[in-house]
Amino acid sequence: MHTVEQLVSGELDGTTHLYLKQGLAEFPREIINLADSLEVLDLSDNQLQDLPDDFSQLKQLRILFLTNNCFTAIPTVLAQCPKLEMISFKSNKLQHIPERSLPDQTRWLILTDNHITQLPDDMGRLYRLQKLALAGNALTALPESMASCQNLELARLSANKLESLPDWLFQLPKLSWLAIDGNPLSTNPLDPSLFLSPHSHRESDHAEAQAPTIPLVALDDIQLEEVIGQGASGIIYRAKWSNQPDELQGTDQEIAVKIFKGEVTSDGYPQDELLNCLQAGQHKNLIKVIARIEQPNALGLVMELIPSHYHNLGLPPSLQTCTRDTFAPDSKFELKTIVTMLEQMASGLAHLHQHHVSHGDIYAHNTMYNADANVLFGDFGAATNLSKLPTSQRAAMQHIEVRALGCLIEDLLSHCLANDEDRSHITELTQLKTECMQPDLAQRPRFEQIAHQLQQRLQQQ
Repeated sequence: MHTVEQLVSGELDGTTHLYLKQGLAEFPREIINLADSLEVLDLSDNQLQDLPDDFSQLKQLRILFLTNNCFTAIPTVLAQCPKLEMISFKSNKLQHIPERSLPDQTRWLILTDNHITQLPDDMGRLYRLQKLALAGNALTALPESMASCQNLELARLSANKLESLPDWLFQLPKLSWLAIDGNPLSTNPLDPSLFLSPHSHRESDHAEAQAPTIPLVALDDIQLEEVIGQGASGIIYRAKWSNQPDELQGTDQEIAVKIFKGEVTSDGYPQDELLNCLQAGQHKNLIKVIARIEQPNALGLVMELIPSHYHNLGLPPSLQTCTRDTFAPDSKFELKTIVTMLEQMASGLAHLHQHHVSHGDIYAHNTMYNADANVLFGDFGAATNLSKLPTSQRAAMQHIEVRALGCLIEDLLSHCLANDEDRSHITELTQLKTECMQPDLAQRPRFEQIAHQLQQRLQQQ
């Protein structure tokens, strides 16, 4: 972190990264003096409301963070920044996005947690847009021009006021990670049997119907210990029972507890995450939920503690990779290990879609694995209750998620330890990846088919 004093003194001349957090109410003019070098500017957690008219002189600027400020509209000067491609106005007071205010080359746009009711009609000109975060706004529709955003891969539309979604959204050829829960979407009234199963319930009675199998417990009966993980929606603690409920007697004393953060996250509402996690039911490759916490001051899930010999399969995307996971430099996997893990992922995802839940965040960094290639995954922050969608869009959601699995196959193959004997199997797995990622969604395989195909390959190896 830097200071205004350093900036004014000239100490920061020539810097490529600048981070100022000092309760600033006015934009420091000295920043413009960094025009020839500054690539990343982070002015988050200040009180800014506007940018100067000559802001576009920052001709090297690629990344701009203005999270947690006081902007009510996006300054139109941003469109004149020649290299600006990543922009964050998360948690401001945005109500309006003027036409032509965003650079044509925008690649990553974060507008989470604002008061936006409408997107500009010219959104379709953002031809490079890959990642779009709009959760926690008041949108009632998406502009038709966005059908031209053919490079869009990740979209967070949760926690808005969308009563329906356009069909073009479900046909974008590269869309892989989509979250849409927390909207007043109209359920198809013509075929309610499609939306209900012994493990699937309408939103109004969902929590109550799950109560007999997922006990409701008090946080006072749990002793929270160290933090073992955290993400957009909550913090995960190692914990143990201080007073284990009768219905859970006989289960492990050591547990993991996820306490959700605020009212809205980058993925949507915590309550929706909890409900989708419960609706998902149990599967050998899903992190097992054993209880839920629903109190005025705490919403959370009690889960089985993942054994310490499990590790994250990958690392989150970086500013450079945008939508794609990163991996430790020494990450290498045997081909059989890759196929074994992918078969389990496909099986678990088939289970989710059978229970009318899409995951929305199929990534290596959300996946745990051990030395025997056993896989566990969870994190339902971006999940969607598919019961709210028309039949065609519900089917398309699986096609979208299949592309995400294709991305995972591609990532793992790039870290594969292979020998000459593996060549034919790698060719087959590469072909499967291509089928999962092909632009024509209707031609992509379903998770059941993928799981079956991978099972056969395991038998041949």
